[in-house]
Amino acid sequence: MTRATTAARRVAARLLLLLAVLLGAVAAPATSAPAAAPFKVLAFYNGTWDAAHIDFVKEANQWFPQAGAAGGFTYTSTTNWNLLTDASALEQYQVVLFLDDAPQTSAQRSGFEAYMRGGGAWMGFHVSAWTDNAQSWPWYYNQFLGSGNFRSNTWGPTTAVLRVEDRTHPSTSHLPATFTSSVSEWYSWNNDLRTNPDIDILASVDPVSFPLGTDPDQSWYSGYYPILWTNTKYRMLYANFGHNAMNYDTNTGLSSTFADATQNTFLLDGLKWLGTGSTGDPAPTDPISETSWYSLVNAGSGRCVDARAAATANGTAIQQYTCNSTTAQDFRVLSTDSGYTRLAARNDTTKAVDVTDVSTADNAPLQLWTYGGGGANQQWKPVAESAGRYHFTARHSGKCLTAPTADPSGTQLVQRPCDGSAAQSFQLVVRP
Repeated sequence: MTRATTAARRVAARLLLLLAVLLGAVAAPATSAPAAAPFKVLAFYNGTWDAAHIDFVKEANQWFPQAGAAGGFTYTSTTNWNLLTDASALEQYQVVLFLDDAPQTSAQRSGFEAYMRGGGAWMGFHVSAWTDNAQSWPWYYNQFLGSGNFRSNTWGPTTAVLRVEDRTHPSTSHLPATFTSSVSEWYSWNNDLRTNPDIDILASVDPVSFPLGTDPDQSWYSGYYPILWTNTKYRMLYANFGHNAMNYDTNTGLSSTFADATQNTFLLDGLKWLGTGSTGDPAPTDPISETSWYSLVNAGSGRCVDARAAATANGTAIQQYTCNSTTAQDFRVLSTDSGYTRLAARNDTTKAVDVTDVSTADNAPLQLWTYGGGGANQQWKPVAESAGRYHFTARHSGKCLTAPTADPSGTQLVQRPCDGSAAQSFQLVVRP
């Protein structure tokens, strides 16, 4: 055997070995090397006032990195709010969080506004919306958040039952109709978010939570209180939680904001939407067609929503009546905006189901009235329930369309606080 032959065989053996290594690398499982995170999160915090807020920040700075390792994002936190003035620094991150404060200087505020107007994404918690001087930064407090000045708070910190109002949003599509939050202090605001066409309220306090609070002088006994919302002009989410229960004498946390798995689902799905634009798994298919006619059959009484005496005049009572397959019981569910709809009568589609006198009172009666092209008392948000049923929430009051189940056929329908009862649950039956 010549030296040349031996050398050739050695070269061939080396090539075969190299090929085997390469093939092994291709066949190696994808988990053999860490995957690049699809998006980056930058959290701003103050961390110097109110022990309950400080405790939340400490938790957040532990929980979010762990969630990111499992969920595919990286998390960086900082007390340097001046980073908001550096566009080149911000562009490295897909999502900005405000944990316990908001920008204070004009340069920081201008930088954040430019970031959001340029397509940035934001999630804020609890005190990031607190102010008693909304006019100091009207774009942020009045337009972007829509909430305006702080009005009141509950005390002490407690859980709340939250009613999910929009289960079609990527941040809430995996949430149940209601769930119990983690412990928090809760804020209310001077501005009524329901009247702002740019705001989509995702969840609010369910009336079963009342009284909410442990101090009789700082508890909520009734009313409408949004907790989660988004401004549809921006990629943003606000969450009205982020205040742990505390033993202030020992500076010891008594609760965890991240203790509730359902609430955490909102955070993770919301971050994924903010960071990537992904809607995750498809939201449940909405069977409501804008071209179909429906009878609305009440789950409690078994009767249908009906225009009294098949009339179409303004002021015609909307009642519950024995289902009889007449057109007086047929309605079309037509979209307005932000998940709201109008219920148009088949006998005169210019007429819609209307809360009389734009009343926000309990038991305000329902009627037919000419649709005014945006009257909030004529707009209803259909919220999917189990078994294909829906409840309908009035845009102007946050109260639910209700058929009093104990009353006889012919009783006028009303609005009442949403309570999850059969009297507020309706099956949509397609009509020819």
